[in-house]
Formats: sequence, structure tokens, C-alpha cells
Amino acid sequence: MTFSVNLTANPYRGLSVQDVDFVPSESAVRRWIIGRRIYRRTQFIAVRHSAEAVLIAVNRRRAGGLFDVVEDVEVVAAAEELVWVDSPETDVGIASELATVAAHHRRAGIDTYVVTGRYRHVNFVHRPRPLRITVDEVVPPHPAKLYQMARQAVAFDEDLPPITLIQRLISIPSLIRRARGARHLLPCQGAGPAGHEDSNVDYLDAGPAFRDDWTLVGCRRSQQIYEEFYGQPPVRVDFCPELSIPAGDGGARLTKCCQLERGIRVDGQTAVVPWGATLDEVRQAIDGLAGAGDRDA
Repeated sequence: MTFSVNLTANPYRGLSVQDVDFVPSESAVRRWIIGRRIYRRTQFIAVRHSAEAVLIAVNRRRAGGLFDVVEDVEVVAAAEELVWVDSPETDVGIASELATVAAHHRRAGIDTYVVTGRYRHVNFVHRPRPLRITVDEVVPPHPAKLYQMARQAVAFDEDLPPITLIQRLISIPSLIRRARGARHLLPCQGAGPAGHEDSNVDYLDAGPAFRDDWTLVGCRRSQQIYEEFYGQPPVRVDFCPELSIPAGDGGARLTKCCQLERGIRVDGQTAVVPWGATLDEVRQAIDGLAGAGDRDA
């Protein structure tokens, strides 16, 4: 049987580690395990002898109570296909952390990485193929908030597959330098230069008196607020991360839009969250991308 990419024990308690007194070849493991009773939550067993280990998936017969009987096994990784890594800082419940360890210890011909991590908990990742998600965001403020929230979501959601996040940023100071006019209007002070020391920048959320030499550096919502305040359309440079940054290579993409006030929007491999998204909205968006991503067998 060919096991899927990014396979892990989820939860990690589904993996049992058993030290044995024989060399764990497939035939020896089958003789040892078939007919034995195992805890009903066990999905996989790492059978280990000294420096060699074999990872198996178990098929069981329900026996009632806490223990089942092993009827058959399938080898996920033979000893020559597996590396065991000690990584005390790794949370083995998070697939992305397992994939990071695998990348650091990658070897030719190795498909499976078993990791002893934090609290001496153990898990594995088989054929790690992290989903790459590009996070499109506007700065300042620094660090990029959406990227940081995406990292938080990936770091705690145990149901996500391995994910690699790449940030792609729109620089407001760069837009200001390229914008027409000598005076600029930003949506809020959080978008301004450090210390707000630029005397040629005003902030829309402060409701300043109208000036006819402004260039608004902002999104569609900022334009709407401007028109409500001042009764006319602004000269504007758009910094919407959804619209201003090309989709690129067509891979998975996480971004935000001021026109989306709550919830998320997932369209193919692009997920959009509101400006000012909650951490749970970011988590849902990443989960939507993980569900839409390519899952090669």
C-alpha cells in the first residue's frame, strides 16, 4: 500500500513506540504483532531495536473494552526508509513542526521521519510535502500582522497539514515615495512612519481639515470614508493586498480585504480575511486553503 503524503498520527497518541529484542524486519514484526492485543486508540506502532526501527499501521479486530486484537499490519516505512530524530523543542502534535524537522534532517531515500519532541512525546511524518501559502500584507505596522497571525494559527491547529508560510509585502513608505503630490493621507496612524514624525502625512481616522493637495494612500474603504467626509473622490494610490499584488505562481494565497467585514472568503487557492481579522478567522482561512490544496497520493 502507498500511504499518503504528509501522513502523521493525529492525535500523536495514535502512535505507540515498542522496543523489542529482535531486528525489526517486516517478517519478524508480523510474527511478533499479529494476534497481540493493542490499545484501541493505537493506529501506528514504531517497532524499535537499538538504532533500527520499522513503522507499521495496524489493522485490528474490535474486541470490546480498551484493547483490540491485531489482525494484520502494513509497513509504512522499513528501517532503511526511516530516520529517528531527537528534537526536544518540537511540538509533535503540529504537522508543520514535524515537517520542519524532516527538512533539517532530510536524506536521500528517506520518506519517514520519527521525532521525539517536547515532553518526550513521539510522532512521525511520512512523505512530508508542506503546503506553501503566500501571505500578502501591507506594512507598516511591523511585523506584518496577518503573517504573524498565520504563524500563530499554524502553530496551534493540530488538524492542519504541514504548511510553509511565505510573506509578500506592500510597503506603504515605498508607495508614498512614488505617489504624486507632496502631501499624503493615510488611513490611520498604524500605517504611518515610526514615531509619526513625517510632517507631510495626515491620517484619515483623525478627521483632518480638508486639503486639496492630498494623495490618499489607502484601500477602497478608505476612499469611501474620504468621500463621506469630504464629499468628493480623492486622488488615490491603492494598497489593497488582494488587488495590488498579482496572484503569482497560482499557489495557495492568504490575504485580506477591507470590503469583507466579517468571516472569510475562499475562492480556489485564494483565501481572504477581513482587515482586522480575528485569529479564528485566519485559522479558518488557512484550513480552507489546506482543504483546497493538492493532496498527491
